[in-house]
Amino acid sequence: FEGGNFLSIMASRFESSKQYYATSSLVVGYALCSSLLAVINKYAITKFNFPGLLTALQYLTSVLGVWILGKLGFLHHDPFSCETAKKFLPAALVFYLAIFTNTNLLRHANVDTFIVFRSLTPLLVAIADTVFRRQPLPSKFTFAALVTILAGAIGYVATDSAFSLTAYSWAFAYLVTITTEMVYIKHMVTNLGLNTWGFVFYNNLLSLMMAPLFWIITGEYSDVFLAIYGIETGHWIKPGAFLAVGLSCIFGLAISFFGFAARKAISATAFTVTGVINKFLTVAINVMIWDKHASPLGLVYLLFTLLGGVLYQQSVSGSPPPPPPPPQQQHDKVVAMKQADETDSYAEGETDDEEK
Repeated sequence: FEGGNFLSIMASRFESSKQYYATSSLVVGYALCSSLLAVINKYAITKFNFPGLLTALQYLTSVLGVWILGKLGFLHHDPFSCETAKKFLPAALVFYLAIFTNTNLLRHANVDTFIVFRSLTPLLVAIADTVFRRQPLPSKFTFAALVTILAGAIGYVATDSAFSLTAYSWAFAYLVTITTEMVYIKHMVTNLGLNTWGFVFYNNLLSLMMAPLFWIITGEYSDVFLAIYGIETGHWIKPGAFLAVGLSCIFGLAISFFGFAARKAISATAFTVTGVINKFLTVAINVMIWDKHASPLGLVYLLFTLLGGVLYQQSVSGSPPPPPPPPQQQHDKVVAMKQADETDSYAEGETDDEEK
């Protein structure tokens, strides 16, 4: 009896250790992907100066990755249907524009500028929610956090020695498109009822279908043609370009997997803290590996902006829950609550997807 009890205790400890190391691996994988992704994308667009083709390769990798992992049983995504695709097309168009402006922003500006403008999205989303979705005004704590973000961003722009009209034009275009997507996607999630991986699959597949149209509109197809057959033959197929594009595509898919898996394995608070740490790691890595970063004073304002983001997340997560509905209304809201869970899950992963 004692021997059986001992084996039971050892088996229980083994399972606990196994779960601990599995969870730790997911968190470490997510932290590495999230903190390195913006830097890798900057490296990729530096070595492979074709933003439209680069994003198309990322879309292709994500579509194939989700499809293969679904076939192997590692995840479940909604099957493709033309009817759902038609309904999802406007959201995919906004998503494509957000990724397109994001890539061009990294093409003309450093990673720090990208982080600053990415941190401004809660301010515009709060305004859009209040004006268009009739949401209540932010609390005083939330408003103070948003003002802190804005003040840090203004200070960063004012001290940016690498300021250029082209870079900041792409930055404002990115800010508008990402804000539109974050507000609009909530409406789409609720109405279509797709699961998280279904949204990843539809987003990337429809964006991949739209890519050739944007190649023609922007004239990038001619640049690619000249690089292949013109005087610049071989310029875009050097080993550095292959490595940069490969890393960008792999990390873009990996962050989706590790992000969703880590979100399920740890609490929402722990996941939020991990995301905040990742942003600071991104800044530190970007400063250490090369000279494509802001000035010391600009970095101070960048950290000030990130501090405002931390305060904003605390104010949102610390807000009291709404009072429960009357008993007779609870049964009617089961479906709506299920859809709301899908919305929250997707919204928490927005940063990962847009960085990708």
